[in-house]
Amino acid sequence: MLLVVIAACEVGFWVILAAGLAARYLLRWQRVSTVLLVGVPVTDLILLGASALDLSRGASATWAHGLAAAYLGFSVAFGPSLVRWADVRFAHRFAGGPAPVPPPRYGAARTRHEWREWIKALIAWAIAVALLGAAILVVGDPARTAELQGWISRLSVVLGIWLVGWPVYYTLFPKRAPAPQ
Repeated sequence: MLLVVIAACEVGFWVILAAGLAARYLLRWQRVSTVLLVGVPVTDLILLGASALDLSRGASATWAHGLAAAYLGFSVAFGPSLVRWADVRFAHRFAGGPAPVPPPRYGAARTRHEWREWIKALIAWAIAVALLGAAILVVGDPARTAELQGWISRLSVVLGIWLVGWPVYYTLFPKRAPAPQ
């Protein structure tokens, strides 16, 4: 059941975001747009509540509980930049806004970009691990929370791979622009 809530929250995030941007740029309803966009994080609260309620009723933690924590961390850390990303594209497409600026592809600017993205991933990891740790402590039964401990390990491995594969790699081997021909 928690997987359904996770899917509904993900769909809800994008539906509320699209509705808020449509209200802003297509209908020119600024207040409605603001209310809708403020509602985007409500999906996170719904998911947090559903996961906490499930565990408080005595359920053993499953893969879905770990996924919920990872989703919440990602949503909090990357959500504002996802909203900005969608806003720029919606404004460009429907309101004559400037074209979106792609992320840098070369040199120090690319390296800085990779480090900024990794910092967001670190924040997402920290939030997810804090939620997982809190659930482990609150439930207080290692047999019921073993899956959550596994999620902490998996998320840590992903964060380490991201660190080495992108920001460290681009720091040591910056991508150079092709030579003009």
